Amino acid sequence: MITTLGELRASGYADGTIKDELRRNVIAKLRAKEPIFTGIIGFDDSVIPQIVNAILAGHDMLLLGLRGQAKTRIARQLTTLLDERIPVIKGSEVNDHPFHPVSYRATQMVAEMGDETPIEWIGRDERYGEKLATPDVSVADLIGDIDPIKAATQRLHYAHEGAIHFGLVPRTNRGIVVINELPDLQPRIQVALFNILQERDIQIRGFTVRIPLDILMVFTANPEDYTNRGSIITPLKDRIQSQILTHYPATIEEGMAITRQESWIHRSSLPVLLPTYLEQIVESIAFLARASEYVDQSSGVSARLTISTLENVISNAERRAIVNNEDTIAPRIADITQAITGITGKVELVFEGEQEGPQKVARALIGKAVREVFRLYLPDPNIRRTRKGQQPVDDPYAPIVRWFEQGNMLTVSDMMPLSEFYATLIHVPGLAQVASAFGYDVNDQARMATAMEFVLDALHQHSKIAKSDSSAGTTYKDLVGSIFTPPSFDMDDDDLQG
Repeated sequence: MITTLGELRASGYADGTIKDELRRNVIAKLRAKEPIFTGIIGFDDSVIPQIVNAILAGHDMLLLGLRGQAKTRIARQLTTLLDERIPVIKGSEVNDHPFHPVSYRATQMVAEMGDETPIEWIGRDERYGEKLATPDVSVADLIGDIDPIKAATQRLHYAHEGAIHFGLVPRTNRGIVVINELPDLQPRIQVALFNILQERDIQIRGFTVRIPLDILMVFTANPEDYTNRGSIITPLKDRIQSQILTHYPATIEEGMAITRQESWIHRSSLPVLLPTYLEQIVESIAFLARASEYVDQSSGVSARLTISTLENVISNAERRAIVNNEDTIAPRIADITQAITGITGKVELVFEGEQEGPQKVARALIGKAVREVFRLYLPDPNIRRTRKGQQPVDDPYAPIVRWFEQGNMLTVSDMMPLSEFYATLIHVPGLAQVASAFGYDVNDQARMATAMEFVLDALHQHSKIAKSDSSAGTTYKDLVGSIFTPPSFDMDDDDLQG
């Protein structure tokens, strides 16, 4: 291991800036056909090429997009494009380059010790600095300030570099500095970044101390129309050379891949039987929310909605399996309703105020998602079965609807044991036959039961049968009969006495 400046010179160590380093390593990855980032889904043809272009151009960049669009994850993965280790003068506060020291202390060391100047090697993670912009962030936090105690104890003038307490940016010299939620930074603090982006140096409290920096600045922000707390001032935005727009997944498949990657699906306790259509329903909720007139689109609908919802769905199924002493975790449609807490906190409504509002919107989104995903697998229950000049086509749902029209009802609950759940559903004529279209064996009770419940819920969402929720569970019944039947209310002793 090289430990002195002289040994480093003799080794032929290549000189260059961090942007040269990033450019060199990106080019190597492109030539080797290696992925630039890992775990970033849906950006291969949009965001990632723009980031590569910015690196090749040596640009600082702004990642602009709504919440939950992997902006911070991308920024943190930029460190993988750095060299594994680089040399710095030992003990340097600002990662001084051994060939080009910039701090007073490092410059003095090289002047006094020459080739015997000790050096050390720092890794990628030590070259990354991140700060969440909040209104209380000061110039001292980012740039630095004069430390009067240091000046007094060392008998230094305030203009002396040794009296400076360095902030995050100079301490990350020769590295990557990320400032998240840039619009939240007060305008006067944003002004302090001008010199860094343009002249590549810092000034402390107006003194003539200037330290040239070698850094890549990366900012993240939500669009200004969402971040009402502040905005990016125009001169600063002008100095950020590349503005890169992020986006939500373009397809359900991309969204599902992200959710699978980020969710805790496979629990250590029991195996999980998770149907693809249930994943599609959860993902469709987010897609529908992003187009809903009731949801504030300027705030966005994060991918965290689907992650939280799917994890809650599986958790409810896990709770049921534990309580009923079952050997598998088999999520059901009813578990999505129980997972509504993963939705209500992730959407902002256009008209806030009513406490029940988010729950009503969430339930409506679930219902529409069930309806749309069902049509991917089975015929639309509302499609016309006859056409002029053609023979009538059999309605596969007719036996099921007819059974309810005869006055029959069916009640299931999210905590019902699998054997009872399956026995209740298999009793409906024609239901198992329709559910078999999903390709499950009729003896596979866990999968078949969930598929049959999916069919019933979809028929309700297509206004073929009625559905009502109560403390006892979910009851499916005849649609017309439910219209003319007055609602029943559970009354306790106090109600009767009143």
